[in-house]
Amino acid sequence: MLMSTQASRYAHMLLKARDAGTLMAPLTDETALSLEDAYDIAKCILDARIAQGDVPVGRKIGFSNRKMWPLYGKTAPLTGPIWSTLYDSSVHFALDNKALHKLTKAQQPRIEPELVFKLARTPEPDVDLEGLGDCLEWMAHGFEIVICPFRNWQFEPADAIAAFGLHRALIVGEPKMLSRESKRRLHTVLAGASISLSRSTSESSGLCAAGFAKDVMDSPLHALLALHQELQQQNQFKPLEAGELITTGSWTDALPVKRGEVWSSAFSQLNLPGLNLSLT
Repeated sequence: MLMSTQASRYAHMLLKARDAGTLMAPLTDETALSLEDAYDIAKCILDARIAQGDVPVGRKIGFSNRKMWPLYGKTAPLTGPIWSTLYDSSVHFALDNKALHKLTKAQQPRIEPELVFKLARTPEPDVDLEGLGDCLEWMAHGFEIVICPFRNWQFEPADAIAAFGLHRALIVGEPKMLSRESKRRLHTVLAGASISLSRSTSESSGLCAAGFAKDVMDSPLHALLALHQELQQQNQFKPLEAGELITTGSWTDALPVKRGEVWSSAFSQLNLPGLNLSLT
């Protein structure tokens, strides 16, 4: 078990690297960390950011796409999703589904196309998939900009959890309000949905990736349920509450990005508009 002073020291190291935009060695190079240790470090970061004035507005789920698990993990592949806190300072709503993001001090930035939910009601502790869908207010498309303070994106799952869940920013597109009928059919609709992701520069443009909602733990709604269930076991954190935003994980691998690029997305079999994101 990690001592509280050590958890606080690691939290400070991660915050310092983030503020400076610098890289550092994985924490697991120094100490063997369990996932529980990593979430203790994340709790120290949460407390520090609240003290600095950041306001938690939801959660991000990372590595919920099973196809990505073999691609990450320094000594062994990932075996499940992680989560981290979203703050008011890192969530931005696109105007007419167009947005601009500055990559200043971004550590090895990448982009992920995701589905975002907003909770209208607080889920019951033992809620099932259908009941969880009924708790939703709206869904929207989102681009998450993820970063990594560990060189070449080499880390263990505990490192990723401690390092803000690798989250930098979430750009949210136009929300679609969910009727009672659409909530009931949501899991079925998402099962057949896919997305394409394209990049344009001053020299070229083209399709970069395509992904499917079913790869996200069978559907983003399943990913949300898994997060809800995990939080029931983590007493140091609040459970999901009404009003929270949850971004449910990438439909494709996280793709490297740089200044001067414009990224755009388009859905198939899902009535949501794509996003257009310019990076500077």
